[in-house]
Amino acid sequence: MAPSSTLKLYVDLMSQPSRAVLLFCRVNKIDVELHLVNIQKGEQKTPEFRAINPLGKVPCIVDGRFKLAESHAIMKYLASTRPGVADHWYPTDVQRRAKIDSVLDWHHLNIRRGSMTVVFNMALAPVLGLKADPRAAAEGLAILKQSLDVMETVWLQEGYPFLAGGRQPSIADLSVVCEIMQLQILSNDEVATYLSSKERVTAWIATMKKVTTPHFDDVHKIIYRVVGRRLQETQQVKAGTGGHVNGENPKPALSKL
Repeated sequence: MAPSSTLKLYVDLMSQPSRAVLLFCRVNKIDVELHLVNIQKGEQKTPEFRAINPLGKVPCIVDGRFKLAESHAIMKYLASTRPGVADHWYPTDVQRRAKIDSVLDWHHLNIRRGSMTVVFNMALAPVLGLKADPRAAAEGLAILKQSLDVMETVWLQEGYPFLAGGRQPSIADLSVVCEIMQLQILSNDEVATYLSSKERVTAWIATMKKVTTPHFDDVHKIIYRVVGRRLQETQQVKAGTGGHVNGENPKPALSKL
């Protein structure tokens, strides 16, 4: 199928999968007509957006008359239809491609499940006017820790800088690293300490930033702004000039963006 001249990409950059797709496009010099969808304001629920993606989620694309949702499917489609995309992102070699697919399938119920549960209950629920569930947060944290252990011992192998024995990055690396970057918005020392104890994981994150520079930092600007506001609020609390007790309420950091 020949690609359309104008690819429309719908994202919210607070969305990890949205950032992964945009980063893929930027690194591979794929021109897109970018449409920002504000999930916090419920823009993904409007009739206009549901006409594009009935699932009411981001990211999604419109390529001519073709519409597609789900970040992994989108990156696979773009890797297959856009000229100039290096083969290593989603290889034509069947066995190498299967390895990447195995990481992507694992990711949904492990890193992503743990990260989403923790971030939602520790940071996002108050912003969305929803009640946090401490028990769910604890369960999510356990899943996240176990998943990071698996990354450290299974998916990141000695002598191979990328996931599943990759010598070059793949769409699996993009998907997982964007998910892990979401953890930065947490004011939770336990998560930060556990992540920093994983030498291969932290080295891999640094490598992913390097091989996708300058696009990595650009795509994650919104995350860096949240982190910056959190630090500012924490400093205000310590100085007695305002902010929120314990620096645990994330609402100002997110709602002021």
